[in-house]
Amino acid sequence: MSLESFGSFESFEPFGPFVKTTSERSERDYTERVLSSLTLPLDYSAIERILPHRYPFLLVDRITELEPDKRIVGIKNVSLNERYLSHQPGEPPALPPTILTEAVAQVGAILILSKPENREKLIFFMGIERVRYRRPVCPGDVVEIEARVKRLRSRMGQLDGFARVNGRIAVSGTMTFALGPRGGAAS
Repeated sequence: MSLESFGSFESFEPFGPFVKTTSERSERDYTERVLSSLTLPLDYSAIERILPHRYPFLLVDRITELEPDKRIVGIKNVSLNERYLSHQPGEPPALPPTILTEAVAQVGAILILSKPENREKLIFFMGIERVRYRRPVCPGDVVEIEARVKRLRSRMGQLDGFARVNGRIAVSGTMTFALGPRGGAAS
């Protein structure tokens, strides 16, 4: 058997085809192009390239404003088809406060993970403080979610977040996060 039967040296992968397939490499190249330009507004597919969440757990529909290391604004459209709407007898269906809190956390995570140095990391929701639920969010509402950096370090930080419907605050609070390696690799 000759060396020519193994193909060219440029196509040689020392750990075999199990490390990265061609489709994984092309998806990563596409992701890098999308994230390097970050043209607003970010739609659902661009958000999927930043966050590891997928439907039905991805709660952000669009990002409209982004100021790196400062603030971000996202949109969540609430529809009657949401599987996690709470239905109390005698009351209209409403988005549970915990789901609304998670939506605020996801918008904050997009702010942190959109930075080039954080793109290969995971963000972990560590805690919430001073969360206040002020009014219900119902089907048909367009929720404007904003997160502002309160404190930012290399691996941890805090964000002040709030969600508004028609300019009125529905939820507000402070969220603490930590950054870790993706897939258990050491950083």
